[in-house]
Amino acid sequence: MNTYIPTREDAFALLKKYNQKQGLIRHALCVEAVMCHFARRFNEDEEKWRVIGLVHDLDYERFPEEHCHKCVELFKEHNWPEEYIRAVISHGWGICTDVKPETNLEKTLYAIDELTGLVASAAIVRPSKSILDIKAKSVKKKFKDKSFAAAIDRQVILNGAQFLDMDLSELITQVILGMQPVAQEIGLKGNL
Repeated sequence: MNTYIPTREDAFALLKKYNQKQGLIRHALCVEAVMCHFARRFNEDEEKWRVIGLVHDLDYERFPEEHCHKCVELFKEHNWPEEYIRAVISHGWGICTDVKPETNLEKTLYAIDELTGLVASAAIVRPSKSILDIKAKSVKKKFKDKSFAAAIDRQVILNGAQFLDMDLSELITQVILGMQPVAQEIGLKGNL
């Protein structure tokens, strides 16, 4: 039986081992922060949610064609628990895996992954270039503009909101609140 429980430090070291691009590191930090925010909301294990958020795209930089598949091998090499591996794989449901999110943790990761990218993109184009003064209404306007951040899959975000039984505006608000404490680290403090 695997008794190894990865810490935040373990997760960050593993992330840095396989990812050097600043954009991917910042995205991982965004997702980590938002997962931690939701763990508090759901009264769940913040460390576990944080760790999974941090490594959810572990294989993306080096193995983009094998995303959510290569990470299984990488996690197993480092003795990561099956529960953590499954959670990471499930965020690719319907995109690159057939592992459907089932737990609160899995549903949350699925719901917020693409949305953190949309929120970050919406913050960058503001006059302040900051996550600290953006509102859900602004992000929702960008959400409706299919040409804005066109690579972001809006249907995944809508599916995620449904998984969490949340209105889209509320989900966006919670993602913003989750990202705000790490504004400096993710490059979205802006000029406020």
